[in-house]
Amino acid sequence: MRNGVRLIALMLAFFGSLASVPASASEKLYLYTENFPPYNMSATGRAFEHNENSIDGICTEMVKAILQTTDLDYVIKLRNWDYGYNRALDKKNHGIFCTTFTEEREPLFKWVGPLTKNLWTIFAASGTNLKIDKLEDTKGMLYAGYRNDVMTEYLLERGYKVSAMESDDINPKRLELGQVDLWIADRLAGPYFASQQDVEGLQPIYSFNDTELYLAMNPGTPDEVMKKLTDGLEKIKSNGMYEAIETKYGL
Repeated sequence: MRNGVRLIALMLAFFGSLASVPASASEKLYLYTENFPPYNMSATGRAFEHNENSIDGICTEMVKAILQTTDLDYVIKLRNWDYGYNRALDKKNHGIFCTTFTEEREPLFKWVGPLTKNLWTIFAASGTNLKIDKLEDTKGMLYAGYRNDVMTEYLLERGYKVSAMESDDINPKRLELGQVDLWIADRLAGPYFASQQDVEGLQPIYSFNDTELYLAMNPGTPDEVMKKLTDGLEKIKSNGMYEAIETKYGL
């Protein structure tokens, strides 16, 4: 009898331990983005959002459309770029969008995309008479940028001077006030940020490096999850949703 009771106790302990281990298929995805209009942005004007219904933009709509083709459990949050980027680097099932695909970043993540494209643009203050023919013409000038942004990293790696902030939204005002000489931003996003800061007349003086933007997932994210996401992208391309979102934003 004693042996029977012991056997039942062991079985209960065994099955109890199984119940405490979550199944990988049921794990939640945590997806981060930033205020980078018109690609990702708060619909309420706040710096942070914790509800996907309060987050808009080209990439956000693409990612939501992809997720709606799957059975994946997820949350989307809008935080500053540095926070979201580092979470995606360090934590399984965490991702960041939209981020630029580069050879240097390729091994750091698993990638879904491209979702859309952007064009790197150098802005100068209103009334400028500065003319440049190539990026090298700006050597020695001080750029406004932000941490862990691919454009900022690109300039720093090539010896340009960049004053990098936590986010990009205050950089138009810094340029207007003469705290920096130039600002590097996306051709579409730059004017959005400027209008939010009531900054008018910033001049796009040089554009280069037409790049592709992706959803980047932590490399520990299961392959079955990645397949659902990549299949979802193909579905929204084939059913017309991808094109409809681009058209909505004038692309």
